[in-house]
Amino acid sequence: MAPAAALLLAPLLLGSLWGLSAAGSLLSRFGEHVQEAQAELGEPSSAREGWLWQPLDPFNSSDRRSFLQRYWVNADHWRAPDGPVFLHIGGEGSLGPSSVLKGHPGTLAPPFGALVVSLEHRFYGHSVPPGGLGLEQLRFLSSRHALADVASARVHLSRIYNISASSPWVSFGGSYAGSLAAWARLKFPHLIWAAVASSAPVQAQLDFSSYNRGVSRSLADPAVGGSPKCQRAVARAFSELDRGLSEGQEARVALRAAVRACGALEAPEDQAELLEQLEGLVGAAVQYDRQVGAPLDVSGLCHLILANRSGGPLSGLRDAVQLVLQALGLPCLPSSRAAAVAALRDTRPRATGPGDRQWFYQTCTEFGYYITCQDPSCPFSRRSALSAQLQLCARVFGLSPASVAEAVARTNTYYGGQSPGATRVIFVNGDIDPWHVLGVLRAPRPSEPALLLRGTSHCSDMAPARPSDPPSLRLGRQKIARQLKVWLREAEALGGSS
Repeated sequence: MAPAAALLLAPLLLGSLWGLSAAGSLLSRFGEHVQEAQAELGEPSSAREGWLWQPLDPFNSSDRRSFLQRYWVNADHWRAPDGPVFLHIGGEGSLGPSSVLKGHPGTLAPPFGALVVSLEHRFYGHSVPPGGLGLEQLRFLSSRHALADVASARVHLSRIYNISASSPWVSFGGSYAGSLAAWARLKFPHLIWAAVASSAPVQAQLDFSSYNRGVSRSLADPAVGGSPKCQRAVARAFSELDRGLSEGQEARVALRAAVRACGALEAPEDQAELLEQLEGLVGAAVQYDRQVGAPLDVSGLCHLILANRSGGPLSGLRDAVQLVLQALGLPCLPSSRAAAVAALRDTRPRATGPGDRQWFYQTCTEFGYYITCQDPSCPFSRRSALSAQLQLCARVFGLSPASVAEAVARTNTYYGGQSPGATRVIFVNGDIDPWHVLGVLRAPRPSEPALLLRGTSHCSDMAPARPSDPPSLRLGRQKIARQLKVWLREAEALGGSS
């Protein structure tokens, strides 16, 4: 986690909601590592790249500025011209060819004869408008702008690929992009026939203290290799760490060496930065539990924390840090708040990896998601307070805490929070995922299931299937396919009308 301690929703297959404020935060790199590993699994080369001109301000017809938005297409299994179209909506990062070859769209395309298209989110990856990431430009970055791009792309791509008017479009996405998939169906029911929303935190939340409550619960869950003893040991490790940072320079020097912090730990804000990075490591082990490419999972973390050694739980946390840093190719653990803030103020676009500045802007202007540790069950440092995190929106973007709170409320009013009211949307969540508490967990109506998969983590249903997948995950994927079959048969019977 990073200064804002908000977790990001990611792009490729998972759409990950990783640790978001600081470029290079441990949770952010952890999520990126998982995505890269999954994208490399036997990827074919049949995806084609394309570009669309999109209006910079789709809500102002007098503004003629535009930008190029990237998309990918996989037509290998398409039953042209009236087969269904599976639209993978991108999140806050770059989209690669795997976005149309893997996950739900790529896996389900062959039996349904679908054309698979993915659309990179504006201001991320290679789809950054001219002018960079200055505050004046970021006015055109929001979920509403992204949905306008989806509607525009739907029209233009139908013409480019000669897609029949009777072809039903199904939107897919994971994490933030999962919310976009559901909202696309909600706001454009005449364009999007159905949606699959994986790990979608549709409820904007200013104080997301329940994230760490979920982390604590999963650390104690034997189903994924946790235990109450492990949860208590993690809490003790952070208590010792917090105490050591307050004891004096000698103790701080020793801690810096133990956890391989990059810089000195004298300033309180640098101590807070280090603590948030370490909390991000534990959160990532839970959020990406047992996924391909994850350097550490709950079982592995608990094994290290509980191993018999003279240093106790803090020694186990140190070993976990060393393991993850080595896997991610990092020399040390970032521990400078000034460096984190400077990274967020950097207006230069990055064509690859997560868009830290852009996503942080969206949390300040739409979603919140600021993780605190004020809940009694939180196993981490109590230094993570909402007020301190909201100050970062002011430091980076000049936005007051009151304006951030108002923005979060507006988002829930506009989309409906956990009761969005959209039809033909299947919501899929894993109960290990700390984000699931912000999703739709109960079926809004019998014909539209909401799946809560036991023992699965963030967007696990979108990842490539493996023999080691728990039964609930395998069954969940089957239910998704069956539901899509029902909805696509309805579309065929109605001639594709909504």
